[in-house]
Amino acid sequence: MARVYLDVNRFIDAVKRQPEKEILNSLLGHTVFISPLSIAIYSYLYKIKVPNKQLSIQLEDLQLIDFSQDICGKALLGPTEDFEDNIQLHSAAEGECDIFLTEDKKLLNMKFFGKTEIADKP
Repeated sequence: MARVYLDVNRFIDAVKRQPEKEILNSLLGHTVFISPLSIAIYSYLYKIKVPNKQLSIQLEDLQLIDFSQDICGKALLGPTEDFEDNIQLHSAAEGECDIFLTEDKKLLNMKFFGKTEIADKP
């Protein structure tokens, strides 16, 4: 069983764009993490009103990595020029995740961030 972090694009795929069960079924047996920032981005993009029972159900099997001052400070330093990407990468590192799932080509080209493998599939 791996510790898998979903970048915001993979999180949104899992709950909105692609068949939810397909993505979530591919992660069965793994511990799946996201940032609270991903929920904020998703809610903003899709104008999700709260309370929202469907979103609450979707989040039941996901673990949140606290968005802390430490993560924010590290994200301001890199490794990329994109602050949001850096928050996601440092959140995965904070959660000691084995795999960082993303569709972002720039991040995929990095292959690793510390000990975390960057991949497009689990």
